[in-house]
Amino acid sequence: MIREFEYLGTALLFAALGVMPAMAAPSKVESREIRSTNFAQSKIGTTPVRRMAVYLAPGYEDSSTRYPVIYFFPDAFSDFREPFDHKGAQALFDRAIADGMIGKFILVAVDMDTSLGSSWCVNSTATGNWEDFVIQELKPYVDANFRTLPKRESQGVAGEFMGGYCAIRFGMRHPDVFGSVYALHPVGTGSGIKVMDSLPNWELMANAKSLEDVRKDGYSNIFTSIFQAHLPDPHKPPLYIDMPARKVGDRLIIDTLLTQRLRENFFLESMIPQYAENLKSLRGFKFDWGRSDLNQDHVYSNQAFTHKLNEFGIPHEAEEYNGVWGDKTWGDDGRIYNEVLPFFKKHLLFDEPH
Repeated sequence: MIREFEYLGTALLFAALGVMPAMAAPSKVESREIRSTNFAQSKIGTTPVRRMAVYLAPGYEDSSTRYPVIYFFPDAFSDFREPFDHKGAQALFDRAIADGMIGKFILVAVDMDTSLGSSWCVNSTATGNWEDFVIQELKPYVDANFRTLPKRESQGVAGEFMGGYCAIRFGMRHPDVFGSVYALHPVGTGSGIKVMDSLPNWELMANAKSLEDVRKDGYSNIFTSIFQAHLPDPHKPPLYIDMPARKVGDRLIIDTLLTQRLRENFFLESMIPQYAENLKSLRGFKFDWGRSDLNQDHVYSNQAFTHKLNEFGIPHEAEEYNGVWGDKTWGDDGRIYNEVLPFFKKHLLFDEPH
């Protein structure tokens, strides 16, 4: 209300002087598509047309300014447009800029899902080359079609849940592209409390005749997507995976070599030794998680992940907040507004270097 009175008073003053202030162009959310070449060999028929929503800050349309970019990977349980269509992201970003929580920026929310859910942002003979898509096609497209500040100092990556996993993984492997990383409640950071292979329905997966069959069980669906990303086998339809375990009667038989391969390729904590120096080079690195997540594996693994990062001397911020995943993400009281955007205000370069 106070802000409305201030605006009205300013408008009346300009009217009395016989002039009106020039109004900056409002923010926009543009829908774009890329026809990628990185999914031609996908065994599960990943569509090569990848869609994105691009937020352009107020004033973008009537200026020649270049802007930093935040790439945002939503969680795999919702559409990539969910933040804009149902969470009020555009208005939230506008308020954050107006309130000085962050400078003007571009945000790119992109569809990184397979037909089963998350691609986990890796190259796979089963689902396609998702990492190459982002680095070789998506970022060059955004830099060519929008006024970006393309260097790493002005490029951030963020994500939620599986998207948070992707954000950290890109920070590990491509710090020359993305200089700052924020992951909201990432999964896949490391071992949980439960034995990982105890979660899927192995009989269902072993007898599946199509991808539709594994959708009948939540854990089997998720773990099939994990195996397609990290244990793909293009010669084993219809799931195109190597399965690291099987059921024999009531016994769970775990394949040692496949489990080792899965852990080394999937868990972010396993990748720390290899990519420690890359992580140390980041301008900013933060992740958070809700203390009361209904799956306490996520809490346990994120606590262990921050400890292992400390063991390798990797600067980062890690915060366990009071809540469950997803209940404090959007809105004026949410973590996007109060944590993520101020983080990028601090760590992104908003001006072209001279």
